[in-house]
Order: sequence, then structure tokens, then C-alpha cells
Amino acid sequence: MPFSWNPVRIVLLTVGRLLSRLGLIEAERVDRAVDLSWPRIVTGLARMSKSTADVAMVGIALGSQAIAGIGYAAPFWGLAFALGGGVAGGTIGMVSQRFGAEAYDELARSVTASALLTAVITIPVGALFVLVPGRLVDLIGSGQQATSYGTDYLRIVGLGVPFAALNLVGSRALVGADDAWSPMILRGGGAIVNIVLNAVLLFGLQMGVVGAAIGTVVANVLVFAAFVVGLPRGGLPGVPFPIHIPLHRPLLDRDLLSDLVDMATPLVATNLARNGSQFPKTAIVAMFGPNVVAAYVVAMRVRALMDTPNWGFSLASSSLVGQALGEGEERLADLWARDVLRLSMTVYVLIAAGVFVLARPISRVFVEEPAILPLVTVFVAVAAVSVVFSGVNGGATGPLRASGDTRWPLYSQLVGMYAVAIPMAYLGTASGLGLGRPALYAAIVLEMAVPAAITYYRYQTGTWKIVSRGFRPDAAAGD
Repeated sequence: MPFSWNPVRIVLLTVGRLLSRLGLIEAERVDRAVDLSWPRIVTGLARMSKSTADVAMVGIALGSQAIAGIGYAAPFWGLAFALGGGVAGGTIGMVSQRFGAEAYDELARSVTASALLTAVITIPVGALFVLVPGRLVDLIGSGQQATSYGTDYLRIVGLGVPFAALNLVGSRALVGADDAWSPMILRGGGAIVNIVLNAVLLFGLQMGVVGAAIGTVVANVLVFAAFVVGLPRGGLPGVPFPIHIPLHRPLLDRDLLSDLVDMATPLVATNLARNGSQFPKTAIVAMFGPNVVAAYVVAMRVRALMDTPNWGFSLASSSLVGQALGEGEERLADLWARDVLRLSMTVYVLIAAGVFVLARPISRVFVEEPAILPLVTVFVAVAAVSVVFSGVNGGATGPLRASGDTRWPLYSQLVGMYAVAIPMAYLGTASGLGLGRPALYAAIVLEMAVPAAITYYRYQTGTWKIVSRGFRPDAAAGD
């Protein structure tokens, strides 16, 4: 594995081997799980660091009103990842099973079907953001200056929606084929380009939030171009891919497209449920004023950074479990799911504890204003508590995604977000109850804890192994 000395890999191996000595993880599975996880985690760190740096740089350049404005635009931009990530979740399940069964023709057609489906559903969404950004931001935002910032940001960043979504498909296809390193190089490199462009456009050319949006779009287009060139060729110079997607064959298989739709639809709905909840939540937070919005946005960006291990653990679980299922090895799939979940939970507890203790200095990276710093600190500490449950949810979702048992993650998001978290947040605005901001803190925790409990329950039943039998390639269907 290239860059095997990477500090992220070393830390994960240390934790994994400690758990192995305690008898919680099988030693022979630690190395493979870590080698598949760490490049995705580094990719996540790079991309979430980019998003976090966006907020920090905008805050330094323009103040808390601009942070609030980006917060109003963020749920719309998140639709690219909700839609693309849902299709890509189906992609990794289909690719990993066919890679395990060596059904390479079906694998290639699965990827092209995924790309086509993603383009069809994201291009209209991006166009909507470009054409009517002000009307959209006004639906959830408050404050003339903050909504103006949000409108300017969304108008430009909407151009990048299809590219961001398609990049997820290309990335997941490679991870499903046991290659997390190549997506790390491509998408991590794109994140670095994004940070550099933002610094130049924000501070050098003083283009404000428009400069931040342009940097995001350009970086996503460059990564998309790398996938478009690399997948048909089987790689790029210095970055070989384990699969290639020939363009001289029938590119679309209706049966595979149907299977993809069956697997991806609940995942798209799950992502939309998760991302869709950001609209009413942001509108509720806006009722507390721009300072609370800015504190909430900072906390959510910090939590997204803390949540990057799921980029590796959840997808590694999907890939390893899916390959085992493709070979008809249900017991092995169960062992992979268990071990990756335990490793994920341990890492999340360690990360959350560190951020909780360092909440104040972390907050000072984003804001220095005395009126808002204590508020940001509390929100960051609460986010640290909540992220532990995301580790459970991601580890339990991996095997469900790999098997095609993708409805329960949807149910968990619907219950957690809409039946529990949003009503709890709204109680903070209700006069006479006196809950105020503590209701927001409770909502931040519950939106993670409730889905984790539901998804973990489904994982524990083992039903996902039975469900997988209906989605395996023909080569393994009789096993």
C-alpha cells in the first residue's frame, strides 16, 4: 500500500491491534480493514478540512454574517451529496459483489448505469440553484446581509452540483473494487486545490463568498475530469485503477439499472431525509439570530471533520462485506461487519473525547468576537458528544448497504430527524416553555443517537445476509 507510513494508518493500526489483544477484533482482519479505510479517511479529512477552512477563511475575511450566509446555502449544496451519495451507495454494493465474484462485465455496466442515473437526477437540481438562488435561501434564512451572502454563494456553487455527485460515483466504484488509495489521491488533491484557490480568491482578489464558491466548483470539475479520463483507461499516470470501464460495449444494462435503482432508492431517500432535515433545522436555528446560526454552522463543520472516519470505516465495511457476500461467504461477511464496527466505535470515542476537551481553542480558529466565542464553544462540545453515535450508525450501515438491505437506514433517519430532532429543536423557540438553546443542544445529539439505535438494531438481527441473496451476481447466486 502506497504511503503505508501515513500517520492516520499508524494510529488506526495501533487502535486495531490493541482491540485485537483485548480479544475484540480478529488480528488477521485488522490490516486489511485499516488499509482499505485509511485512504478514505484521509480523503474525508482533506475534503472536510476544505469545508472547514472555507468557513474559517470566510469568517476571517467577512465576519459571522458571512458564516451564517454559507450556513443558509449549505443544505442546498448538500443535495449534491445526498443524491450522488445515495446512488454511489448502491454502486459500491453492486461493484463489490461483482468484484468478489469476478463478474467484471457486469461491474463495468453497473458503473455506467450509476453515472447515467446520477447525471439525470442532479443536473436539474444544479440548474435550479443557479437560476433562483435568492428565493431558495429566503425560505430558510433571516437577516438581509446573511441571506445576501448565501444567495451569492449558492448561485455559483450550483454549477458544481452534477460534478460533485458524479465524483462520488467514481470514488465508490473504486472503493468497491478494493482501491481506496486512488480516490484519496484524486479527491484529496481536489480538496487541496480548493483550499489554495479559496485563499487566492478570498484574500488575494477579495472576491468574498463568490470566490469561495468558484474554488469549490473548479476543484470538483478537475476531479471529475480525472475520473472521466482514468476509468476508461484503467488509471492515470502514477495512479493505476483496479478496474476499467470500456466505452466500446453496450453501456447500459436494464436489469442492472433496475437492481441499482432498487438498492439506491432507499439510500437516496435516506440521504434526502438527512439533508432535507437541515432546511427546517436551519430555519429554526435562524429564529435564535445570526450569532446562533454562525455558532451552529461552525459546530456542524467541526462535527463533519470529526465524522471523517466513517468515510473509511463505513465504506470499507461495505466493500469487504460485499465481496464476502459475492463469494457466498455469509459467515465471513458477518465477521468483517462486526470487526469494522468495533474499530469504528473505538476511534469515534477517542476523537470525541479530544474535541470535547479542546472545544474552546478549536472555536477560536473560527471566531474571536467575545460575544459569540462562548456560544461557539458550547455548540462544538455538544457536537463532540453527538458524533460518537455517528460512529455506531456508520459501522452498522456498512453491511446493510453492501447487502442491499438499504431501507432501514432510511427509516432510522426519518424517525431520528423528523419525529425527534426537529420537534425538539422547535421546542426551543416555543414561548412559555423556557427551553431555549438547550433544546438545540439536545436536538444535535438526538439526530445522531436515534438513527444509530435503529440501524444498529437492524444490523444485529442479521436479516441483511438473507436480503443480500436477491442482489448477488449470477456467478454466486446459487451459493
